[in-house]
Amino acid sequence: MKGYTGKILKVDLTEEKSHERTFDESYARKYLGGQGFAVELVYHGVPKGSDPLGPKNVLAMAGGTFDGFPVGTGGKVAFAAKSPATGTLAESIMGGSIGPELRHAGYDALEIVGKAESPSYIWIDNGTVEVKDASDLWGKDTREVPEILKKRHGWDVKVACIGVAGEKLSRLASIDCDDRQAGRAGLGAVMGSKNLKAIVIRGTKDLVPADPKKLLDLALHYQKIYEAAPSFVEDTKYGTGEFLGWVNKDRGVFPTRNWQEGVFNEREKIDPYYWATRYVTKNKACFACTKPCGKLFEVKSGKFAGVAIDGIEYETLYSLGGACGNSDVESVAKANELCDLLGLDTISAGVTVGFAMELFQRGIITESETGVNLAWSNASDAVPKMIEMMGNRKGFGDVLADGVKVAAGKIGKGSERYAIHTKGMEPPAYDVRGMKGHGLAYMTSTRGACHLRAGFYAPELVGKFWKWEGIDRFSAVGKGFMVSQTENFMCVYDSVGLCKFSRGFYLIAKLPEVIEAITGLKFSEDELLKIGERIHNMKGNFNAREGVLRKDWLLPARILEDPIPEGVSKGSKISVDEMNLMLDDYMKARGWTSDGVPTPEKLKELGIE
Repeated sequence: MKGYTGKILKVDLTEEKSHERTFDESYARKYLGGQGFAVELVYHGVPKGSDPLGPKNVLAMAGGTFDGFPVGTGGKVAFAAKSPATGTLAESIMGGSIGPELRHAGYDALEIVGKAESPSYIWIDNGTVEVKDASDLWGKDTREVPEILKKRHGWDVKVACIGVAGEKLSRLASIDCDDRQAGRAGLGAVMGSKNLKAIVIRGTKDLVPADPKKLLDLALHYQKIYEAAPSFVEDTKYGTGEFLGWVNKDRGVFPTRNWQEGVFNEREKIDPYYWATRYVTKNKACFACTKPCGKLFEVKSGKFAGVAIDGIEYETLYSLGGACGNSDVESVAKANELCDLLGLDTISAGVTVGFAMELFQRGIITESETGVNLAWSNASDAVPKMIEMMGNRKGFGDVLADGVKVAAGKIGKGSERYAIHTKGMEPPAYDVRGMKGHGLAYMTSTRGACHLRAGFYAPELVGKFWKWEGIDRFSAVGKGFMVSQTENFMCVYDSVGLCKFSRGFYLIAKLPEVIEAITGLKFSEDELLKIGERIHNMKGNFNAREGVLRKDWLLPARILEDPIPEGVSKGSKISVDEMNLMLDDYMKARGWTSDGVPTPEKLKELGIE
């Protein structure tokens, strides 16, 4: 095969052994790469009922089909495992270079099982694989670890690692590579549970495309389209937060103070139109990105002097900003840096702090318990301090370190009413009371509340996308089919390794010619969507097998009972009837039972065993 190495590497940390296995064209046609490969390894590799933090869990990593080839924004890598946060088959997509490096080392995917006896790291040098001692790395942050390992193995190696939060098994723990994170679902804790501090790879082998000239022509063609688009200028100047003001004021769906409000009136100084010219010293890009939305954000004076991060992303401006009532951008940057160094997902960590701040507001918890003044008025100091405590599991930070669902169970006293999550995962930066189809996407996302599994925020905010025009974000009617289709769509993007900010340029219909130029394999648009449907059904079937059913998908009470209090979406909420209407519509569109289980007929149709 062209475009693939045709090999999967399995590393058993318990035995300190590895072996390779090959796959043929039929496997590539069925799962494509990236997320598809990673999901397949977890789906078939994790026994029913396995502890997510036990040795039988599988941590899978796979580079996308485009990884290692000159495809703009096509360098994403997928990690997958049974999530300790949600108990589901969860994947997290990263823009770091570790996926392409794995492919250049000779492997399309990496499957990690077992548990090392002591702190360890995996060292892959092309075809040589070793499990090495990491006792000197334990306790170090995600910037120190790559520096040490690059000095040890050479500055050309790529490193994915966890911070202290992963070592301490925080269910919010992330995996870091190149200041980019596989953030959601606690996959950093899976690494920590295996005593695995890092994955280090050197890959110098060639990847051979089926048609090099056609691939280069296509790469240049799409780059011209990128650069001509208005969003190219905005994203490269202001990053992913460039539409914060629009979501906040024009749509009224920017969750604020733990979702008590949908408009953050004090947002001006966390808006990139304010801070980009004051704090950003240069653009930063993910591996293989030709449309850089990352920023090097530096604080050079004041109490947060010395902060330097790749950010601040839109989601983080919400979670460590709006959700915590924090209008101090330097404080947001400091908390962002702490999350990155400690290895915490910024979305879940920030929403969890915002949850604690509302409990503080309501007198459910006090400063004598928390050790920190969690008043909204003290957000600038409180947010970074609490993030540091969470990552290190110190004091009240230990109560919050596993997210809002676990924290509410520990705190009690009615705190469950204010815990905003679906399937145990804290939601991202879109108040779905004012965008109801996206609320359905939070419920149906197989890894818990997520904006990226369906990407349905964009169609509802804009009112059109792909096959549809005139989408009404305040309506619950007809959303089941659309969400099921966009989920299939996004599974394809995560399998080829393409950034979802490129979906408006490529769309599914334009992917086959790029895939053919790389692999020589021909696909129609419908065949690609069928692959996406297969991948999503595998995740859904895994979850049903583990007992995660419709009853676990439901939206939190605040979304169902408390209307948005102000702004252009004032008065909107998702009623229980609307929630059930959308879920029924979705199950019908999917061919699943009303409880959320893929039927035997659907699994057979998709070739899922």
